[in-house]
Amino acid sequence: MAKTIAFHLQKGGVGKTTISGTLACQSALDGFKTLLIDVDPQGNASSWFLKKTPKYELADVVQGRCYIKDALVPVEQVPNLYLLPTFGIGGVLKNYSETKLSEEPFVLQDLVNELSKDFDHIILDLSPGLGRLERSAIIASGEVITPMTPEVFSLDGLEIFIDELKRLKKNLRSQVRHSRVIINSYDERIKQHRDILKAAQEGSFEVYRIPVDPVFRKAQEASMAPQQYKERGRGLKDKTVESIMKLESVIWD
Repeated sequence: MAKTIAFHLQKGGVGKTTISGTLACQSALDGFKTLLIDVDPQGNASSWFLKKTPKYELADVVQGRCYIKDALVPVEQVPNLYLLPTFGIGGVLKNYSETKLSEEPFVLQDLVNELSKDFDHIILDLSPGLGRLERSAIIASGEVITPMTPEVFSLDGLEIFIDELKRLKKNLRSQVRHSRVIINSYDERIKQHRDILKAAQEGSFEVYRIPVDPVFRKAQEASMAPQQYKERGRGLKDKTVESIMKLESVIWD
């Protein structure tokens, strides 16, 4: 059975898609059959890795319009990586989450359980907020990891998410683990970043860092894995690679 992880915080712009996609790529490059499920109605992860709109997407699967295998798309540029995409065509996934998901809150959990038979690792990329769709994705995961940026508002968002997750676990009897935080776009030269890191480390979480690195944005624009992107012979910073490899070693342990 696959190990399943979701990345989530009720705040936009913290790098959920960047981290989800990067770690999915690293898992695949390390030889694990990996699936990235795009649970964000905006479909940012799908736009990153796919240049053509697929015939089917996640919304089609959960509504029974196609078989799971029909919607899975291999990411050509990254061996072992597959995507269950969302392209936001007509807001199909958003509409489903607002109208029908309340009748079947465990539909993503059932889907992930089925997919776990065929994959080693599964990563779910979620949108901000904590509506029905995000709740369904979280309870479908074995672990939820919180990405945040080194700013006070992200710390506030973390505290809110901790409280919401407690209620979610109680109401839906979920055992999802939440013990890790990733501080994204970290710059150790900036005092505020160091202060936020210290504040995060004073809690009960394992805290990891991913440095500021322009290659992430450039790789997304080029529809490439950050690990594979090179410009004038230069790719990710050494500290960035070190951070990714450290995360890779702990989250799949």
